[in-house]
Amino acid sequence: MFQKKQSALLISAIVATLPASVFAASDHQTEKPVEIPSLTVTADPLGARTADELIFPVTVLADEELDKHRAATLGETLNSVPGVSNSDFGPGVGRPVVRGLQGSRVQVLEDGLKTVDVSGEGGDHTVAIDPGRAEQIEVFRGPATLLFGSGAAGGVINVKSGRFDPEFGDAPRVNGQLGYGYNGNERQGNIGLELPVTDNFVLRTDYGLRRSHDFDIDGYQQIGQTSGDKDTLQNSDAVSDSFSVTGLYKGDWGHAGLGYSRWRTDYGIPEVFLGEGEEEQERIHADYDRVDFRSELNNPLPGFSTARLKLAHTEFNQQEVGSEFFNGELEERGVETEFTNDETEARLELVHNPIGLWQGVIGLQLNNREFGAEGAGHGHGGHGGDGFYIRDNDTRSMGVFALEELPTDFGRLEFAARVDHVRSDPVTLDEERHIDLPSGEELHQEANLGSRSFTPFSLSAGSIIDLDENHHLRLAVTRSERAPSAEQLYAFGAHAASGTVEVGDTGLDEETYTNFEIGLDRHAGAFRFDTTLFYNYVQDFIYLASRDDGTGNPVMIDGDTLVFNQQDDARFYGAEFTAAWDVKQGAVPVTLRLSGDYVRAKLDNGDNLPRISPGRLGFGVDTAYQDWSLSVDYRHVFRQSKSSALESDTDGYDLLSLNASWAPDSLKGAEVFVQGRNLLNEDGRRHQSFLKDEAPIIGRTVMTGIRFDFGG
Repeated sequence: MFQKKQSALLISAIVATLPASVFAASDHQTEKPVEIPSLTVTADPLGARTADELIFPVTVLADEELDKHRAATLGETLNSVPGVSNSDFGPGVGRPVVRGLQGSRVQVLEDGLKTVDVSGEGGDHTVAIDPGRAEQIEVFRGPATLLFGSGAAGGVINVKSGRFDPEFGDAPRVNGQLGYGYNGNERQGNIGLELPVTDNFVLRTDYGLRRSHDFDIDGYQQIGQTSGDKDTLQNSDAVSDSFSVTGLYKGDWGHAGLGYSRWRTDYGIPEVFLGEGEEEQERIHADYDRVDFRSELNNPLPGFSTARLKLAHTEFNQQEVGSEFFNGELEERGVETEFTNDETEARLELVHNPIGLWQGVIGLQLNNREFGAEGAGHGHGGHGGDGFYIRDNDTRSMGVFALEELPTDFGRLEFAARVDHVRSDPVTLDEERHIDLPSGEELHQEANLGSRSFTPFSLSAGSIIDLDENHHLRLAVTRSERAPSAEQLYAFGAHAASGTVEVGDTGLDEETYTNFEIGLDRHAGAFRFDTTLFYNYVQDFIYLASRDDGTGNPVMIDGDTLVFNQQDDARFYGAEFTAAWDVKQGAVPVTLRLSGDYVRAKLDNGDNLPRISPGRLGFGVDTAYQDWSLSVDYRHVFRQSKSSALESDTDGYDLLSLNASWAPDSLKGAEVFVQGRNLLNEDGRRHQSFLKDEAPIIGRTVMTGIRFDFGG
């Protein structure tokens, strides 16, 4: 019953943003038009289109808006974007969830190419991105397989670093941010240097770091806990560093850039530590080295106006380190699992000259991935050990795509198609593997699993209808296919850091998504809004399911939950909306904001899918006076009662945040800022997190610091 009220509230809020008077803005609002910043979506293959010109919903964070939301992880940075939530595994891990989909279904890009890590192979694995060095973040909600391949069935997040931007000034530029937060003794800093060597050549470098101790929380860490440390999220400390150097040359022909980047992190998985009897703690260390090449050529071939070539090679390594204690004393520490992921990706886009009224792009994308997982040789599974979670495998893929746009009297039509070929080859072992169950049964995995090949094919059609100069109606339908990921095919063993024993299935089929979108927006004037309704039917949806031990509880193996990758048809549907009203302009402008989202996900048999984000409703106000600016946001996260079998409900909670800055002319390109998060000190639990019962969100925190941008 409560869920029905929740849905009705969100739908009512959407309807409330669409009064008839909106379509005929009042005269006093139109006398002084409000200028809305126009941000180009850099991951759009056609280029030079802004978010409100795209048929599928895209949110762009940049400049002050990005600074207000920037956090330690990508998931936390995007947590306030409608349709996007954070699936954390403690403060060191923040993976974006888009419309209820996460992991390998949400593709994260850096400057248009895939970010290489193992975040899709486990909920405790972080995304290898430092949000501190992001210049712009673009969020594509819904299937983006037409543009980026079958790994983008849920959505795409592109992080633009600015390293390959061909525009630069004639003087050196230094920019960055330094900050300190009292909760967790958090220290963070990012600094970038742009050095024009000639009119045509520029060098760019940046460095970022973040350090934090265990964070404070409200109350006990684990649900049901009655003893031990209170008000502390144990083992939540984290360290991260990032560095890059890039050279770019430009001319009348176009531009080309070559860059190197390195990233590393070390963080704990929050676990209650009582100092009594046998206890364990887990930490994760991860790092990568990456080389990128970007080039854009003008008029490269007859009939084509632009060619873009993107190349990247990444070598990624991650170690999961376990520590065993007895009565608080360290007994043993060692690497339980080591993941390696060496990946090379290339992408070519060719924008053709107009053919009649048609404008479009064709493209080719190649990827080669060598994945390895080595265990410590003990624990579940007999052969390969505790850490032998996923069979080593090589995966190669090739995709070709085309996107065409046709201007019409009423707006625009857009059509796209893509076909991929994906082949995965797991290594052959000396003998089969097995997992011993508490019942005395055994699960087996053959030594030779054989290769698997998939040919995902995707189509989309959509239209933007110009209702008038201020309003767009968006309609779109997509049919896309997604190949199973390596962990869904080959997992077989304990994943210690996430507390699961996972079993893959080499017989899994491709997932097929049929997605419908309808959106309405007002993109100009003192009152603006954007609302989207979506329905996504997924055939052969792959999900992790636990097994009942006969008592209403999941089967456990040495304290870890046994889960299987299985397939059923599923339905996802929901709504997203934002609205802003400039109620007052002049010396003290005031803008009111409203936003919310809701997603419902269930199998065809009526069962609820696990870890689906609850609905949210938020209000905010922005104002400024002389050199000061202030934003205050309140958001209610609803209770999630639509839980899956063997999954508990999650209570709702309220979040209050604040952003203030002071940028007087005397600071000449710098501003002092204060950010407050969870100012109500709520004991909130994220339903979409595997660790929700063991780790709440961090408590009240205030960060203060300085941002600067000199020269250029």
